[in-house]
Amino acid sequence: MTNKQRALDYMNAVFTEKDMDKVETFFGNDWTQHNPSVKNGIQALRDVLTDNEMNWEPSIVMEEDDIVAVHGRYTNFFGKTVIAVDFFRFDDDGKINEHWDVLQEEVPAEKTASGNAMFPIRASH
Repeated sequence: MTNKQRALDYMNAVFTEKDMDKVETFFGNDWTQHNPSVKNGIQALRDVLTDNEMNWEPSIVMEEDDIVAVHGRYTNFFGKTVIAVDFFRFDDDGKINEHWDVLQEEVPAEKTASGNAMFPIRASH
């Protein structure tokens, strides 16, 4: 299995299945979080997701060496729709050791300067 597929499986476990026991199987021993609002470790992730009914759908997924980037849309992200790129670094055992993200509230295409949507939907990954 590729790290690209592992990243998609992880995101699906978190946001579609909402199965925290399964989510824990994706992390290495020294998980480092680079989002400035979230602490390191699985408990911090549990805290963010508790009582939050956000959903996620993928768009573009890229893999280079041990880094996977996942472009996606989060709906009901603390009451907003957000476009994000999540970056994951995997260890040699296929476990996630680091996470970065870049988040931006979605702007409808008709309100952008270019008229282009922020979220392209792709049928395959």
